[in-house]
Amino acid sequence: MKFIPNNIKAIIFDLGGVVLNLNPQKTIEAFARLTGYAYTKVAAWADEPLFKQYEKGEISSNQFRNGLRALFRKNLPDSSIDTAWNAMLLDLPLARLQLISSLRPAYQTFVLSNTNPIHIEAFDNIVAQTTGGNRIQTYFDKVYYSHQAGMRKPDAEIFEMVLENHGLAPQHTLFIDDTLEHIQSAASLGLNTWHLINQEELQTVLAHEKKH
Repeated sequence: MKFIPNNIKAIIFDLGGVVLNLNPQKTIEAFARLTGYAYTKVAAWADEPLFKQYEKGEISSNQFRNGLRALFRKNLPDSSIDTAWNAMLLDLPLARLQLISSLRPAYQTFVLSNTNPIHIEAFDNIVAQTTGGNRIQTYFDKVYYSHQAGMRKPDAEIFEMVLENHGLAPQHTLFIDDTLEHIQSAASLGLNTWHLINQEELQTVLAHEKKH
């Protein structure tokens, strides 16, 4: 079983695929149904600059939707676009969230997420429904979203911003993410890293940490 190194003082969590259950394939499937294009054709568009621009806050939600309409060559309603775009967002296990929050006496905890306004509006609703009205910010010392920061993972600048803002030493900081490219970037800056493959493993490790 993995464990948190003894020298760690702060933990930075990715959001989707770590804290929140996530399945990006569901969004591809939803857009394939919506547009009539094959799954493989929709999936191939994932590398379009439009998505990174939206995550970095360089374009508005309306510009993003218009970009998708142009990409798909379909005049899709806003609501249909938003529903398909949010299809990847699954549930947020309350026990996982509470477990992470319970670590705060021992560690500073942060969220660092590549995300966008449409997702965050939907995510905030998921959090509120799960917790009885709380916001995600209740459970962490600070939450960082790429579209608000104007930068995104894996770029070094976004990790450096978090470290600098809170006076964190990389060697005393653990970064947990499900995307290998992000892990490699953080590791190159001297952070301890955990490439999370199985979210259940996270819960097991954190529960063990709490007991000790």
